[in-house]
Amino acid sequence: MEPGVTAQLATFCATTRYEHLPTAVRADTTRAVLDWLGSALAGSLETPAQMAREVVASLGAADDATVFSGPRASAAGAALANGVASHILELDDVHKGSTLHAAAPVIPAALAVAERGHATGEAFLLAVTLGYEAALRVGEAVNPGHYRYWHPTGTAATFGAAAAAGSLLGLSPRQMLHAFGSAGTQAAGLWEFNADGAMSKHLHPGKAAMNGVLAADLARAGFTGASRILEGDRGFFRATTPASDPTRITDALGTAWKVSENCYKMHSCCGHTHTAIDVALDYRAARGWTGAEALQELATIDVATYGPGYEIVREMNPSTPYQAKFSLAYCVAAALLEGNVGLAQFDPSRFGTTGVQHSAIAQLLKRIHVRVAPDVTERYPAEWGTRVRFTDRLARTEERSAAFPRGNPENPVSTSGLRAKFSDLVVPRFGEGAAARALQWVDTLPGAGDMRVHSESLALQASATH
Repeated sequence: MEPGVTAQLATFCATTRYEHLPTAVRADTTRAVLDWLGSALAGSLETPAQMAREVVASLGAADDATVFSGPRASAAGAALANGVASHILELDDVHKGSTLHAAAPVIPAALAVAERGHATGEAFLLAVTLGYEAALRVGEAVNPGHYRYWHPTGTAATFGAAAAAGSLLGLSPRQMLHAFGSAGTQAAGLWEFNADGAMSKHLHPGKAAMNGVLAADLARAGFTGASRILEGDRGFFRATTPASDPTRITDALGTAWKVSENCYKMHSCCGHTHTAIDVALDYRAARGWTGAEALQELATIDVATYGPGYEIVREMNPSTPYQAKFSLAYCVAAALLEGNVGLAQFDPSRFGTTGVQHSAIAQLLKRIHVRVAPDVTERYPAEWGTRVRFTDRLARTEERSAAFPRGNPENPVSTSGLRAKFSDLVVPRFGEGAAARALQWVDTLPGAGDMRVHSESLALQASATH
């Protein structure tokens, strides 16, 4: 009998070596690490990350791995703390087919285990690549039905973190299978946090990273897990989606690499807002408007989007920065009025208990209408599309549409663009010297002989001006 999809994925992750990776895939993995590091370092200074570090420290002192902006910790603890930090600013990567942010759970797990085990840079990069394979393939297999209640970055990505950690531990195929079993039974992450704007979204990748390390460590110790955790009668597929597609686990496994499908976020908000933001930015640029002119000239803005995304970004008058990051209307308004949707557009001073306090944005929000379009929904998740109709004060209309936001492989951002994004995040917070050392860390990963020594340069201190 042919092995099930869990066993096939486990065998692939346990037997693939760095020399098996095409040159382009190695480069794509390094780009993913570069993009992740900027979000993780900048996010480490935010309050939820500070809280996570305090809790990790309370679990006991250890010297296994780097914790950004904090003392070293156990591998599992460092994975948790850095995973939380990675997802706070909403600038970490995303993948369309799985609707999953892979970097935040996978790379902290890989880095922690690589440091603890004095692994080479090549072993670390291989682990990251395999982590993306496992996380994104499992995410695709349960999407889009899974997304109704479950946050794939907390659920499916637990398998990715286990794959990354297990690769670095040199697990056999059987041990990797057990690691997946333990990962799957820990996989969790519910969307209910969005109703309150709670910090659980940051916890999800951190806990997925920590659980992946734990699952791999247990497997190495001989701890057994379910051998059919994905496809079993009471496994992950049946438990978390009304319709799964197990073929997504094995389709072109080893020839079509998921890290090369990675999408990079150029706006500091939920990815479901990005295509509409880009359309709004292009429209404003084409008109040559200032913010005041946009407010004066625009009568209505009608935004058509896809159903699963709409459920996440339907808030029309956010009262907190967090809610605003998940408000398609707010993000489009900011793009039209300010020509940017970065960290500054989510400053706490803009919001209050009654909603948006920023006068111009509050005025424009009343003219924005968001709806679900069946034709746009039909093309999701292969496309994250939008259609926007702009009507000016003279009743003239213009409709623009797009299928992919900037940063997707179909609408790519260059490596130099990612380096600029990195610098914009890290330089103001840690200084130019620290940013340069961190970039050097990325650039020299393939030749690193000992990730523990190599990562000493990531022990950065926040600049005095931050």
